[in-house]
Amino acid sequence: MKSFEWTNPVTLNEAVKLLGAASPSTDIDEAPRPIAGGQDLLTTMKDYTSRPARIVNLKNIPGLNKISLNARGLTIGALVTLTELEEHEGVRKSFPGLAEAAHSIATPQIRNLGTVGGNLCQRPRCWYFRLEEVICLKKGGSECYAASGENKYNAIIAGGPSYIVHPSDLAPMLLALSARVTSVGATGRRVIPLDKFFTLPAEGNIRRENVLRNNEIITEIFVPASPLATRSTYLKFKERESLDFALASVAAAVQLAPNKTVRAARIVLGGVAPIPWRVPDAEKYLVGKALNAEVLAEAGKIALAGAKPLEKNAYKVPLTQTLVRRAVAKAAGV
Repeated sequence: MKSFEWTNPVTLNEAVKLLGAASPSTDIDEAPRPIAGGQDLLTTMKDYTSRPARIVNLKNIPGLNKISLNARGLTIGALVTLTELEEHEGVRKSFPGLAEAAHSIATPQIRNLGTVGGNLCQRPRCWYFRLEEVICLKKGGSECYAASGENKYNAIIAGGPSYIVHPSDLAPMLLALSARVTSVGATGRRVIPLDKFFTLPAEGNIRRENVLRNNEIITEIFVPASPLATRSTYLKFKERESLDFALASVAAAVQLAPNKTVRAARIVLGGVAPIPWRVPDAEKYLVGKALNAEVLAEAGKIALAGAKPLEKNAYKVPLTQTLVRRAVAKAAGV
């Protein structure tokens, strides 16, 4: 690990100044970085994927670790731990899919330290990206080695020129629930809908995964109350029972009409694309239909219609189709 300066700001303004102190020409991987739980940042520093000259500790800034729930919705401070989120009684009752997503992450020890903001801002887990000696496209090189190499865990949707998948479990569920992120930076405060927060390698800065600037800090996430939120669920398939990332996951939220047909649906896929991947065509297909085996199977097929697997990850297509069927049925209670 490269040596670094440790700082302990007590206000957001101070933290923003410390994050923005680097020269504009500073390499993205060497720019100052904020830290909360540190579960992802410290691992990237150990393998030299990140080499920040300064770490800005956010834990001494008051007000970033609170959960509040009212008629408008749920507000989650960026420093709320995953354990606090999954165990919150109001979240379990009114946003069950979000509690399930938090519970699915890693181990209790990691959930006790990892934060909601940190989970959204994780770096990719592609082993080429994480290997110190490999300079892949994401690290400023000229090639995505996963495209023709070991790609069992890589993207099958919207891949290229980099075939990463986003590792967050909270992100698909929060996107399905129409969440928005509030950030504070050198230019002030801004509110970012979660569907505008993550960036595809083909459309944004390939070195980054989201729209945050170097001197911006997530302060809170807001999830609006809705009938969809109360009928939500998160299903995740992983190789190991614990401490593992999703091979594929599905966040689903369903609102039923009095006649038990679908009034509205939200479906977001995880583990299959460089960003949490919403499938509006599958959502539209479900509206007005009574859920049965045939309808659920067709929704799964529509959700994966755009998949383009690499050599070693075609298994993700039927796997994710199955998760779509199960998640929608579970959310609807059928």
